[in-house]
Amino acid sequence: MESVPDLTGSLRALDAMRSQPPAPVSGPRRWWGGPLDVEGLAAGAVQAAATALNALTATGRYSSAAGPVAAAFDSLGHLRIGGTKPEGFAPLSGFRPTADGWIRLHANYPHHAARLMEAFSVSTAQGVEQTLLRLTSLEAEEAIVAAKGVAAAVRSRNGWITTPMHTAAAAGPWIALSRPPAASHGSQPPPSWVPSDDPVRPLSGLKVLDLTRVIAGPTATRLLGALGADVLRIDPPQLPELQDAFIDSGFDKGSAQADLRDPGALEAIRRLAFTADVVVTGYRESSLDRFGLGPDELLLARPGLVVVSLSAWGSAGPWKGRRGFDSLVQAACGIAERYGSISDSGWKPGALPVQALDHATGYGLAAAAMALLAERRSSGSGGVARLSLARTAEELLRLPAVTAPAGPLPEPSFRYLDGPYGPLRYIGPPILADGVPLDYTQGAVRYGTSPLRWRLGARPVVHGDP
Repeated sequence: MESVPDLTGSLRALDAMRSQPPAPVSGPRRWWGGPLDVEGLAAGAVQAAATALNALTATGRYSSAAGPVAAAFDSLGHLRIGGTKPEGFAPLSGFRPTADGWIRLHANYPHHAARLMEAFSVSTAQGVEQTLLRLTSLEAEEAIVAAKGVAAAVRSRNGWITTPMHTAAAAGPWIALSRPPAASHGSQPPPSWVPSDDPVRPLSGLKVLDLTRVIAGPTATRLLGALGADVLRIDPPQLPELQDAFIDSGFDKGSAQADLRDPGALEAIRRLAFTADVVVTGYRESSLDRFGLGPDELLLARPGLVVVSLSAWGSAGPWKGRRGFDSLVQAACGIAERYGSISDSGWKPGALPVQALDHATGYGLAAAAMALLAERRSSGSGGVARLSLARTAEELLRLPAVTAPAGPLPEPSFRYLDGPYGPLRYIGPPILADGVPLDYTQGAVRYGTSPLRWRLGARPVVHGDP
């Protein structure tokens, strides 16, 4: 493949990554087309994960290829559950005209749809649309966000650049790293986990606590699970995940439910965190701090832990605590404008060919986790990595334009498994071991049915344990 963007730059601050050559990527360089180098972002993010895996295992056996990358970035689109195609965006989600432009709504989750209607005191989709036509896009965005809904006005790129939020989102590297003070590790023995010699399951025995939802975070932990890690995903019972999204990202991991507002459940999760090798979080910035599960607090309590944290808008700026999704980041930062088109009914904003911000950030999370694990093997200490969808958008927008014409979309290679939700047709991981594509060993378990314990652990972590 023609060279892809090297997205490992920030990880090369780690000694374990400094001299690691980029993992090979083969196949065509261009297949989606369009004004932005989405292929470069996709291939570069997966390459970063493969490169970090090579560093962690001290091998050069892991690589990637265009076909698996293209398919993996549209994994939900390719998924079939008992022969049925998953539901895409809900009817109330998507672009809607306003008095002066456009806004992007996100109402896939029932509670977000309810808050959207509450924001405008209406009870139907038609009522939402009529109200939007009386408001400017910024007025509508403000009203929906104030009601704890999720929406973003469609801004021009220049309009976004002039905002304080752009200044914050664009600052710093794609993957922001922090390490514990050297003196803080002396009181605890270094973690004992080391990679397996099994080229297909090199992360066997690694314990990963997955506190993520939607796409980006679960994509990262799905890859770690495919590589052999013992991944346990925790979801709040009051806000269940969408079933299709859960099935798509649920390969090779357990699934439990726990309400962090319940002291017993919180204690169980904290004990899991303090016996994990890796904790991956995917909630709004600082939202886990009040439970003692913020990245910095976890690392302070256990300096050997690797914590990888995701948010929509980043850890600084006026929107750092705002809810967000890939589609909304595209709308706010100017991507939707770049992909807009004109028809008989006038101009309308557009979207990337896949939810590339989510997937690229997911592989960046996995890359960061494996790079910090590689560093931990020599230093004995862990670290924190922070990524955001907004920063990934900036990474994409900074890539040089690719002038080569787009070729055909690589033909996906489908895999098949049976599971509790029925027969699955799915796409495997986008990483190759010794040239052979990896695969998952099991489909998603029934949502929320796993016990609060590690599969390979000595005993369960239960409410009320001494």
